[in-house]
Amino acid sequence: MNRISSRFIWVLLALMTAAPAWAAKPGKPKKSSKDEVVTITTPQGVIRLVLFDDTPLHKTNFLKKAQSGFYNGTTFHRVIDNFMIQGGDANSKDADPTNDGQGQPNEPTIPAELVGHPHNYGALAAARMGGPAGTPSSGSQFYLVENHDGTHFLDGQYTVFGQAIQGLDVIDKIAKLPKDPRDRPLADAKMTVKVEKLKRKKITKLYGYKYE
Repeated sequence: MNRISSRFIWVLLALMTAAPAWAAKPGKPKKSSKDEVVTITTPQGVIRLVLFDDTPLHKTNFLKKAQSGFYNGTTFHRVIDNFMIQGGDANSKDADPTNDGQGQPNEPTIPAELVGHPHNYGALAAARMGGPAGTPSSGSQFYLVENHDGTHFLDGQYTVFGQAIQGLDVIDKIAKLPKDPRDRPLADAKMTVKVEKLKRKKITKLYGYKYE
C-alpha cells in the first residue's frame, strides 16, 4: 500500500470514530410538555392530583391502576382528622369492613423512592406496613395529608409521590366523617378515579400548580 492511500484511510477512520459536532450532549431528559391529572370523585366532592416525575415507580404504578379502573369502588377506609385520609385497598370493595386496610395476599410492593418531597397539606404518599425508612410501599394503598401544617414527622419515612392541586376542602370533609373505633367512616367514602392528560401550562392556568 503506498503512502498516499495509507494516509487517506487513517483520516477516514478518524472521521468515522469522532463524535459529530452537532451531537447532543448528555444531560437530563427533556420533560414532556404534558402531564397527567388524576381526578378522584367521592360523595364529598372532587380531588385532583398531579404525580411527581422523580418518583417514577410510584407514578407509573398509580397511573396504571387508575387507568385500569382498579380504584373504582374502593373507599377511604381510614380517616383521622388533622392527620390524613387513607384509601386504595381492594378489600374495601367488598361488604366486609373488617378487612379494609389489610391488603391483598401476595400483593407486589414498590421500592421506596425517598427523594425529599415533604408531607405538606394535600401531599399524596404511599402507605406501607411497619418498618424503618426504606421499607417498600404498598402496591395500591395511599394517603392524603389533611393536616394544614403538614405531617412533617413522616418526612423521609414514606414516599411522597404527588400533590393535590384541587379539592383540599374535600380532603377536610372526608377526614371529619363520623367513624368507628378503627377510624373507618361509618358511611362509605367510595371513589371513582380517572386520568386525563393535559398541557402543563394548562394545568398551571386551571389549578394554579407551578412546576419546578
